[in-house]
Amino acid sequence: MRIYLTFFLFCFFGSFNATAQYTETINSNRPGNSQGAFAVGPMVLQVETGAKLGNDTHELLQTDTDLWGIDYAIRFGFLFEELEINLMGSYLNQTTNYVVGANNEAYEISNFDANAIGVKYLVYDPNKDAKEKKPNLYSWKANQRFDWSTLVPAVSLYAGANFSFGDNPFLYEGQSKFSPRAAVISQNNWGPWVLVLNIIADRIGDDSPTYSGIGTLTHSFSKKFAVFGEFQTLISDIYSDEIVRGGFAYLFHKNFQADISGLINFKDTPSRWQVATGVSYRFDWHKQDQYLEAQQEL
Repeated sequence: MRIYLTFFLFCFFGSFNATAQYTETINSNRPGNSQGAFAVGPMVLQVETGAKLGNDTHELLQTDTDLWGIDYAIRFGFLFEELEINLMGSYLNQTTNYVVGANNEAYEISNFDANAIGVKYLVYDPNKDAKEKKPNLYSWKANQRFDWSTLVPAVSLYAGANFSFGDNPFLYEGQSKFSPRAAVISQNNWGPWVLVLNIIADRIGDDSPTYSGIGTLTHSFSKKFAVFGEFQTLISDIYSDEIVRGGFAYLFHKNFQADISGLINFKDTPSRWQVATGVSYRFDWHKQDQYLEAQQEL
């Protein structure tokens, strides 16, 4: 049931503009964990990466784990405005300290703890065929009435696969080196506010699949500066948790964004904190938005 809490809690989505597939400024998923509904646009290659540092302390196992890692994503739009292929992953190094008798022991592991390649397709965009709303010249009340159509989100579907090579210490027993994953993604744009919701099924077919929900709320204070809060719930026999993230992003250039963020959770098996910083850069070979082309033909 916890997955439904996602729809009522906030989370971060590091994006400034997202009212069409292609945008004048970079449309980054960093530094949150959610995916926005919109693709980057045809002939746009986008690289999103960052470094993280943190600690996990497990009350029952009496372990203290220091970690650092690198997150990365490569996104490319092709063929259609609605289509994107992406690679998302993470490299993680962690050192776990524990006590055996009167001795302090430690062991270190490092590898890619996540790698997934997938395709995202926008199946519905409420703005694509929307008619321009004109004021009602005969009714002030009608002009002030809430527009319920703004609650209808853009919706995308994502399908991909996790993959791992060699002897990976981050794979638990029963987890395969290749497994499918899927997601339903929605996005609402309300002026300076952007709300993103992800419902994710991960490691489908494994002994212990993971189900996750992420809710994202971003507020842009200007064309360059945005802040966020993020809530994520994870449900699995291996690891379940609720995580809150927050931070901000700054647009230095229409193709370059930097961000700072952090996370905490709500339990002690383990208790977690992380801080992260990253950048997103867009290689823009996009020529003309399809919507503009369609308007010119009319």
